[in-house]
This record gives sequence, C-alpha cells and structure tokens, in this order.
Amino acid sequence: MKKVLEFVGEVTLFGFRVITDLFSPPFEAAQLGRQLAEIGSRSVPLIVASGIALGAVMTLHTRSTLITFGAEAEIPTVQSLAFFVEIGPLVAGLLLAGRVGSGIGAVLANMRVTEQIDGIESLSIDSFKFLVVPRVVACVIALPLLTLFMDFSGLLAGFVAEYASSHISFHLYIARAFAAVDWVNFIPPTLKTAVFGFIIGTVSAYFGYTINEGAQGVGKAATNSVVLSSLLVIVSDVILVKCIAFAFPGTAL
Repeated sequence: MKKVLEFVGEVTLFGFRVITDLFSPPFEAAQLGRQLAEIGSRSVPLIVASGIALGAVMTLHTRSTLITFGAEAEIPTVQSLAFFVEIGPLVAGLLLAGRVGSGIGAVLANMRVTEQIDGIESLSIDSFKFLVVPRVVACVIALPLLTLFMDFSGLLAGFVAEYASSHISFHLYIARAFAAVDWVNFIPPTLKTAVFGFIIGTVSAYFGYTINEGAQGVGKAATNSVVLSSLLVIVSDVILVKCIAFAFPGTAL
C-alpha cells in the first residue's frame, strides 16, 4: 500500500510539473509541432478506420433491434448520440493510449538508457521541458481533434450501412442524426478527451522519463504506459461522465 501511494504521489507531482513548466519560458513550439504531427496526424488512419468499422457494425446491430419496436427512423439518432456522447471519446482515448502511449514510454526510456537525456542536460537544456511537456501538450490538443474524426467517420459509415438496407437519402439521414443532438451532447463529451490526453501523455512520459532499469526497462516502460494509461482513461471516463451529466443533464441518453 505504501508503494502504491508513493507511486500515485510521484505521478501526480510529475503532472503538476508539466502544468507549471507549460507556462514558463522558453516555449518549445518547434518540438510541439513535431509531436503534433507524430501523435495527431499519424493517428488519423487508425482512428478513421476504427470509426468506420464501429459505425457500420453498430448500425447493423441496432437496426434489427429498433425494427422490432417499429423505431427504424430512430437509427440515425441513436448512431449520432452514441458516438458523440460516449463511443467516440472513449474509443479514441483507448486507441491513442495504445498507439501513442507505448511510443512515448519506449522513446523516452530508450533516451534515458542510452544517456541521450544526460547529453541534452549537459548542453544546459531542460530535458523535462524539451522532451516531456511538448508530448503531453500534443496529446491534450490532438485527442479532441481525433475524436471528431472518430465521430464523423462512424456517422458516415452508419449512413452507408443504412443506405444499403433502406436506401435512405444522405440529407434525410443527417437531418435525423442531428435532430436530437444539442451542443451539450457534443461539446462537453469531446472536450473531456483533453483530460484523457493529459493522462495518457503524463503517465507514458513518467514511465519513460524516470526509468532506471537499463535496456530491459524500455519494454517495461512501454507496457506499463499502455496498461496504466488505458485503465486511467476508463476510470476517469466514469468520473467525467457523472460530472458532465450533473452539470449538463441533456447529455444523458
């Protein structure tokens, strides 16, 4: 229990240091741009492909159920609300934790093992601000945008699957999909992914930056980054869903 509490305290202090260093110069804009390209742009194909698959499968499953109750017209509404409120944010967060979390942990751990971080610090460069802060900020910025790709790719795939069955027009499908969608169903769930991004970036960077087990620790850092960041994303999602539902009752399905 003592080790668990010590670990929680260390990660928490690590996250606070990220926040404090973020607002103090120098600002690593070039490094942030590189990390946004690595974390954001290169994750788009995975996010879009997953959104298309989920959107098509969800439409096929919900269609048979809703037809039983004579609610076939509600398929676009169910699809949009499900993706905007929960499926898009959570799945995007878990995918980013798997793809980016392992990468951040492995890269920083490898730099620590090969003494590249020590070399950076020997040049009077703050390695934490140069390596950790841009990666965490890139995760915070990229994940809400990736969630949008997930949402709308799922909605488009849902239309294609529904068109194959009922030949519904695109205009009618979109009108029904957004008929029951208000800003509280879209903006708060999307913005909560910024918290997911901070968790993923902070946890992954912590395992990589603080590793001290030699070359064997590189794989361990990558594994721990994925496992713990995914778990914390799920736990934080439960908390954030309750907070959003309390603050904005209209987000409840």
